[in-house]
Amino acid sequence: MNLTKTYILASNSPRRKELLTNLGLPFEVRVKEVDENYPPELIRAEVAEYLAAHKASAYQEDLQENVVIITADTIVCLEEKVLNKPIDHAQATRMLTMLSGRSHEVYTGVCLLSKDKSVVFHDVTTVYFRDLTRDEIDLYINQYKPFDKAGSYGAQDWLGLVGIERIEGSYFNVMGLPVHRVYEELLKF
Repeated sequence: MNLTKTYILASNSPRRKELLTNLGLPFEVRVKEVDENYPPELIRAEVAEYLAAHKASAYQEDLQENVVIITADTIVCLEEKVLNKPIDHAQATRMLTMLSGRSHEVYTGVCLLSKDKSVVFHDVTTVYFRDLTRDEIDLYINQYKPFDKAGSYGAQDWLGLVGIERIEGSYFNVMGLPVHRVYEELLKF
């Protein structure tokens, strides 16, 4: 990593902040509101990459020399269905009921953007949930309010602790940032 550059995390996610801090990368946080709609023809990884690049594009005009913007977007996919952030308790319940007893994929798209370069990539992790009871789902939603989480859950939260049987791929990707890939790409950036 080039420590003469200024790195900006364009996210309010406490998990992404924690992961970049643990990576030892000095960074600032700057956030702009960006529409998170995407073209309906996009699927899975395309959605995550599109949203990460779209978020980064909001900073294009503000870029100065030696500044690198880091944006990310995490989505949960059950087969071809994208499960974004739930809008209410009922939608969170539907999502978690669909995920119960099944495997699904978590995609995180990342964009690194500077004045003269842009790199967009993604990582994917398969998550296996055990069967969840309705009481467990209700307790989790009521206590943890997962309305800011794709698929209505956080792997690091109570439901992840008791519900995830195993994962294939990066745990940190499920948390919202594939730090191993970010590190590799920043070394080349």
